[in-house]
Amino acid sequence: MFVSQSMTRKVITIDKEAGIFDAQEKFAEHRIRHLPVVDAENRLIGIVTDRDIRTAMPYSLFKDPTNQLEREKLSGLKIRDFMTVDPKTISPGYTIQDALLLIEQLRVGALPVTDEQGKLKGIISVRDLLRAFINVLGIGQPGTLVGILVEEKIGQMKKIVDAITEEDISFGSVLVARYWEKDKRAVFPYLLTQNVAPIKRKLKDMGYTLIDPMQWYLDQLPKYE
Repeated sequence: MFVSQSMTRKVITIDKEAGIFDAQEKFAEHRIRHLPVVDAENRLIGIVTDRDIRTAMPYSLFKDPTNQLEREKLSGLKIRDFMTVDPKTISPGYTIQDALLLIEQLRVGALPVTDEQGKLKGIISVRDLLRAFINVLGIGQPGTLVGILVEEKIGQMKKIVDAITEEDISFGSVLVARYWEKDKRAVFPYLLTQNVAPIKRKLKDMGYTLIDPMQWYLDQLPKYE
């Protein structure tokens, strides 16, 4: 799935000459956390986040938003004074996997989506990516996640898929992950049924080891002293 299929197209933007309170009002009104800053031709020139607003404002204004003296002090503060200039962007033709990796690498909550001319086409946030992966993985439908430990060799996936489909069970998705034992893989089919006991018995009879998906996940977390 591509970014163009998952991004938010109707983007709330702001001008660099707008005031800090204009941005604050947009964040509150639209319940958003990122405001791309564009020029008259809709080219992206910066971005402002709700964190930028909190950093720029004194704590006294959060305690008392009606404090007129403090508001007057900030009345001349413009978006251009504290926006992030030339922020990282992503192309509409990139995949949602690309977007997820870039967001994790940059430690940001969203990426503006721009074309080759630098014009804003949308924005893709962590929330957009979560929604996209829910659709891709089929986990929006009722089902059960099963964990299977398999040897890393050709033909294993086909045997598992055949065994499950022979039971007239539909797949939401199948994930394959590394296992800590050499030449092993952890396979996680999301099955669109609540009754997985028969297929579990069948897989065990075929010689597969079943694993608890949640325990597998916890075992992957970093260990701290």
